[in-house]
Amino acid sequence: MKLFDENTLASACKECHVGSIKSASIMERSAVSALLEKRTGLEFVHLELGSPGFEMNPYGVAAEKEALDMGLGAGYPPIGGLPEARQAVSRFVKAFLDIDIPSDCVFMTCGSMQGSLTSFVAVSQRDKSRRKILFIDPCFSSQKTQIKMLGRTLVSFDIHDFRGDALRDRLEQELSAGDVAGMIYSNPNNPAWICLEESEIKTIAELCEKYDVIPIEDMAYFCMDFRKPGYAVPGQPPYPPTIARYTSKYILLQSASKIFSFAGQRVASMCIGPELCHTCYEGFAQRYGGLGEFGHTVGCDIIDMTTCGPALTVQYAYAKMLNLSVDGVINFVEDTREYGRRAHWMKKIFMAHGFSLVYDRDVTEGLGDGFFFTVSYPGMESGELSAELMSYGVSTVSLTSSGSINPGVRICSSRIHDHQFDLLEERMAAFQADHPVAL
Repeated sequence: MKLFDENTLASACKECHVGSIKSASIMERSAVSALLEKRTGLEFVHLELGSPGFEMNPYGVAAEKEALDMGLGAGYPPIGGLPEARQAVSRFVKAFLDIDIPSDCVFMTCGSMQGSLTSFVAVSQRDKSRRKILFIDPCFSSQKTQIKMLGRTLVSFDIHDFRGDALRDRLEQELSAGDVAGMIYSNPNNPAWICLEESEIKTIAELCEKYDVIPIEDMAYFCMDFRKPGYAVPGQPPYPPTIARYTSKYILLQSASKIFSFAGQRVASMCIGPELCHTCYEGFAQRYGGLGEFGHTVGCDIIDMTTCGPALTVQYAYAKMLNLSVDGVINFVEDTREYGRRAHWMKKIFMAHGFSLVYDRDVTEGLGDGFFFTVSYPGMESGELSAELMSYGVSTVSLTSSGSINPGVRICSSRIHDHQFDLLEERMAAFQADHPVAL
């Protein structure tokens, strides 16, 4: 039986200034579910918001306190970031990716959200004939909103039917006109948790080289493919796949939000391939003056003109956590493995009550368990399913905004508590009873 009827949901949406729960954003869904929870006293199972589910990394907390006591909070961040933080990112990337990135090609950002926004601005201003950004969907919908905010042209395709060898021809279709400035994808993927494999990353790199497209690799969930335990060991293979292994012009986005549960402190990094970082573009020179160097433009003309970068105290803490990870004191892969356990049990519950995985495998193996997964229910479109689940006190995210052509919802494992697995089981049993499917 439903916990909330249509009128109750509509009233909560109106109070939260949300047009419809079917098309609501992630934060809007979170606001509506929180209001219903407060108003009725009924507990929600929050599967919508991808915020960390653990305490902040204690080493980072202690380091930030130390930085405040040192008086670092009194100063503005230097262009590009705190030197110690830039050096720590360089060291971390070498240890966990086996990629050499000089510290002067590292730029500190206020979360990966600023990293992606900065990337979109930079890649689309270098050449006025290129204004398109290609998304490999499904994607993090907020990044598409950034493209709209910038007034750029967004193009995309759903990778569901184009894994492996099929990816090459699909990319050729999008890139061959020569008007795409950059391409973005996340790996592991938000929302599907698919992981692009080495051969697919190599294909992307080859075509980006061929058509002068800058790839932006979003590594927000770095090393969280828990099928690969070797990723946790610094300085030893295997290493995660990365575009940096196959092309010299790239941008890597990394963040403290998930691996260190430091989301609220808004600290991340952009690693720009050295060749790209030091390439000069006429588009930059005409717009900003000077030589038009890519890295200089990112640091001085984009980041510095928006936020000046993260607070020095937060950068100091980030540097400490990165260095301790390289030294083997922090094992951020083991620290976040619990997300995989939660996803495993939630999948069992959903599958037992008529749901199916939307994105269910990679090229050579089945889907791993991690921060997200996606499910569908027979006969229901994405918005309808998310609204129906909300009626049962389960808050999810419609796949429509992610660019998926397949109906379904995103499930996040970060905020469910152990006592809620039985609650989720109970509510999905009720959902299935109210929505019988003919076999």
